[in-house]
Amino acid sequence: MEKPLAMRIKEIGRARIFDGQQIQCVHASAVLNCDMQFSIYLPPQAEVAPVPVLYWLSGLTCTDQNFVTKAGAQQYAAEFGVAIVCPDTSPRGEGVADDPDGARDFGLGAGFYLNATQEPWAKHYQMYSYVVAELPAMIEANFPVEANRKSIFGHSMGGHGALTIALQNPDQYQSASAFSPIVAPMQCPWGQKALGNYLGEDTGQWKEYDSCELLTRSEVHLPILIDQGEADDFLQEQLMTDRIIEAAEAKEYAMQVRFQPGYDHSYYFIASFVRDHIEFHSAFLGS
Repeated sequence: MEKPLAMRIKEIGRARIFDGQQIQCVHASAVLNCDMQFSIYLPPQAEVAPVPVLYWLSGLTCTDQNFVTKAGAQQYAAEFGVAIVCPDTSPRGEGVADDPDGARDFGLGAGFYLNATQEPWAKHYQMYSYVVAELPAMIEANFPVEANRKSIFGHSMGGHGALTIALQNPDQYQSASAFSPIVAPMQCPWGQKALGNYLGEDTGQWKEYDSCELLTRSEVHLPILIDQGEADDFLQEQLMTDRIIEAAEAKEYAMQVRFQPGYDHSYYFIASFVRDHIEFHSAFLGS
């Protein structure tokens, strides 16, 4: 007999913070064919009733812990009464393929939130399905969150993931936001390497994971906020924020894009504006 979801989750860490609970868990993922870790912050309001939930997607080389330990978000999640779920950035473990050159922009820690179709990546690298379906189902079955009140945000590769997932699934999310997102992966080195290896040469498949391309056919206009540091070393070559501004204007898709003078690509930038993003989502989550 199949075990219920609650029995498949193992808690491996818990700490009280801002009167809520920061929890880390591990579980066997049927989608990714490996064990996966995720972290969830439950605000104090979750002790009384289910709360809205934000899904945070981290960037290249990160795990489920970077945002948890560096962003300072728990204070604001407690203030606005929202849970925050942080998955890992890729499948991991014995037998999971990695970049043969050991590069940091592909393979382990760099799942790009897509469903790979090429070998050896297809067996494990199904991060899109994990984030969109398997992880939320598990969270909703085991924690006091509201399934119909969720939004998504992320940073860099995770900003790319948050935007593309929200644009592909506007019925599932109330809003989306991103810090320093890769908005045009079909046109930048990071994206071309990842899309080419995970998906092969068919660029038609690539368009399913490119925010600028998805905007051109978007019919439902979700609220979107983007923050980009002007001192970000990756802005021109990899992030290309101007491309999504152009795509949004051509589509008449109203979104808020803010360039922040002096800020770089680091978590110092995220920590400086994470309250704004949680407040932004809270307005649409009704929290």
